[in-house]
Amino acid sequence: MWVLYIFYIVGWLAIAFAKVPWLLDVGRLLLGFSNGIAGYLLPVYLAEITPKNLRGRFTAGVQMMAILGLSTMYIVGPFINWRILALIGIIPSLVQLPLLIYIPESPRWLVNVGREEEFETVLRSLRGKKANVFEEAASIKDYTDSLKRLSGGGMLDLFQPKYYHSLIVLQHSGGSNAYTYYSGVIFTSAGLSKYVGLSTLAVIQMITAIVGASLIDKFGRRALLLVSSAGLCFGSFLTGISFLLQGHHLWSEEARILALISIWVYMGSYQAGMEGIPWVIVAEIFPINVKGAAGSLAGLTGNICSWTVSYNFNFLFQWSSAGTFFIYSAICGVCVIFIAKMVPERKGRTLEEIQASLTTSP
Repeated sequence: MWVLYIFYIVGWLAIAFAKVPWLLDVGRLLLGFSNGIAGYLLPVYLAEITPKNLRGRFTAGVQMMAILGLSTMYIVGPFINWRILALIGIIPSLVQLPLLIYIPESPRWLVNVGREEEFETVLRSLRGKKANVFEEAASIKDYTDSLKRLSGGGMLDLFQPKYYHSLIVLQHSGGSNAYTYYSGVIFTSAGLSKYVGLSTLAVIQMITAIVGASLIDKFGRRALLLVSSAGLCFGSFLTGISFLLQGHHLWSEEARILALISIWVYMGSYQAGMEGIPWVIVAEIFPINVKGAAGSLAGLTGNICSWTVSYNFNFLFQWSSAGTFFIYSAICGVCVIFIAKMVPERKGRTLEEIQASLTTSP
């Protein structure tokens, strides 16, 4: 994490004080690299240190905090210079960097590398001095020992049938990056004020991200994913309808309002579930001996899908503005079916229970 926050600081500084274009590229590269690491590292760390009844909301909180920061940038961005905005981006890392000295290592990582005395001390500090951690500590030790006997934790372990539902490619394939990166273009094309659209969207995203993170341990990962993906399907379908109406010069004013509402529905649904819960699932289902490889593969898969959607959006939008969003709606519809069929609920279970069930399942 030290390296992560240093990269964030250097990346924002490179952007803030750039005098030549290549320095902007360096800054973006460092920030992209940091985001790629943080997107997996932080959910895994939080999943490993939190008790089972709080694990979902803490892990989903990573994406919630990310969207709070992004939404703040959306709101204040039009009023200040972009260099000042980049300097503001440094503040969270500067605040968190010195606090890292108070953050303990993951107890599961400690027992995996043989530091058992430190493992028990850390686990007790995380659960409270009066908490009885004997049963939890024994469960973690026993499962870690069994993993060491059974497997070396290679990349081939990730391609066994029991793991494939964790790599939710559909998280990015339903147009989320197109909405995120081109929402201003979509608002303008629909005849709406770009600033009003982005500002209201930022507020909607903040509210739904907070609601989603607070409900995940109550209603479960699967239920929120189903509701979220259904909302994505409906929202992108409404966006397609709004552009279809405008293309045929029908109900122009109503079509603009529909475009605004549809983007609210889509992005609100995304932040409530599909943005963060897939990473919660990845953090939960992979045992510690393959977590590193799992994170690399899941991150690579997600980034390839994100790039593909972002790269093709302009071409699709020029081909057919309405058709683009109908395609996204169809993909999100497939996502609903995929989650209903392939993603079981794992709320209220320890990581060892989840991973043992996957190991022993046919």
